Amino acid sequence: MRLRLLLSFTLVVLVSVASVVFLTRQGAVSEVRTFMVRGGMADVANLVELLEEHYAQNGTWAGVQRLLRLPHGQGRGSQGAMMGTMMDQRLRVADSTGSVVADSATPPEFSTLTAAELEQAIPLQAGGKTAGYLLAEGGMTFSSSDEAFLIRRLNRAALIAGLVGGGLALLLSLLLAGRLLQPIRALTGLAGRMAQGDLSQRAQVQGTDELARLGRAFNEMASSLEQAQASRRAMTADIAHELRNPLSIQRAHLEALQDGIYPFTAENLEPVLQQNLLLTRLVEDLHTLALAEAGQLSLDLQPVDLTTLVQESLERFRPQADERDIRLEAELQPLPPLRVDPQRIEQILGNLLSNALRHTPDGGRVRVRLQPDSERVFVSVHDSGPGIPEEALEKIFERFYRADRARSRSQGGAGLGLSIARNLAQAHGGTLRAANHPQGGAVFTLELPAVGLE
Repeated sequence: MRLRLLLSFTLVVLVSVASVVFLTRQGAVSEVRTFMVRGGMADVANLVELLEEHYAQNGTWAGVQRLLRLPHGQGRGSQGAMMGTMMDQRLRVADSTGSVVADSATPPEFSTLTAAELEQAIPLQAGGKTAGYLLAEGGMTFSSSDEAFLIRRLNRAALIAGLVGGGLALLLSLLLAGRLLQPIRALTGLAGRMAQGDLSQRAQVQGTDELARLGRAFNEMASSLEQAQASRRAMTADIAHELRNPLSIQRAHLEALQDGIYPFTAENLEPVLQQNLLLTRLVEDLHTLALAEAGQLSLDLQPVDLTTLVQESLERFRPQADERDIRLEAELQPLPPLRVDPQRIEQILGNLLSNALRHTPDGGRVRVRLQPDSERVFVSVHDSGPGIPEEALEKIFERFYRADRARSRSQGGAGLGLSIARNLAQAHGGTLRAANHPQGGAVFTLELPAVGLE
């Protein structure tokens, strides 16, 4: 990654420097040639313009001699006159054939410019054609070799500037690449330690950029993995704890029967059978829960009269409620048939009613309410017990969780019923929520989609 970033920065730097050097060179060459071809200094350049204007106006070079006797650049500012004095040049004007028509020397010489002199002369343009030549001798004059030498110097200066700038840019790129990769290297190290089993690793996150979001996502993932590992360990311990007690009771009774302490009768076999049934129910609950959490629980969906199903569930628990003088109240409304699995819905209702009776004191009441709307159906079970502790509301549906561990096993709970009930509700496309009722007690609300409801 670091090499790729460095190569990317290097490519950007090289392209930028090469572009700057090329454009600088081309601009310098153009300016030097303009400077050389057009005379360079301001006084000669102005004189060229005067001569071209003179020929354009008159169509001939007659009278051009007087222009050479004026200070160069007269009429265009005093700077041109001063430069003309400093230059101390001899100026000759020739027509398009090279014949001299004006000469600033005293006495003037009207001859023909040689081929070498024509090469050094400045072409005078008129109407898009060369109408004559201006040859400036003495002072600051330049030849083609001077032009080539100056261009080489400029090219070398541009190349040196490009190399220095490129080197500094590459050094800066190296530093920036190291700084950018520092958080990634840190995350890589944290991920390696997590892969070795240390899930307590967390990244130091600052800012709000992409790397900061990556660090936060890493921390969330690490927290989730740590919680999952703790939950798995706790579940393993809880399963072992739940299995140990009935197995110990079975073993004790079987050993007593084997040693002749208890006579081999149906009455003495009853505790063994009860513990075996408890183990069977626990295993079945774990199997159901595993299938539901894996999304592999098969549902036998069919049209069901939910009102009748709720009423039948209440009647099954009525004897148990009557023994403790607990009133079972129902507020039900007739509904069209819903497409649900009746056995699974009955299992959910059974877990909720069993849980409500377990936490309702003698002489209390349990109220079941069935209320539909246009899209959902709500079944609530409200008990008159002490309610759910606030710290337990978020954990009440976890596997093997008990808000009151001292009472749960004596009342027949293994801490799986509510977890199974929620997963079964989710398998139907619904949900199960727990809350404390404003009038006291706990209320569990089963929410199902109104599939098939007209």
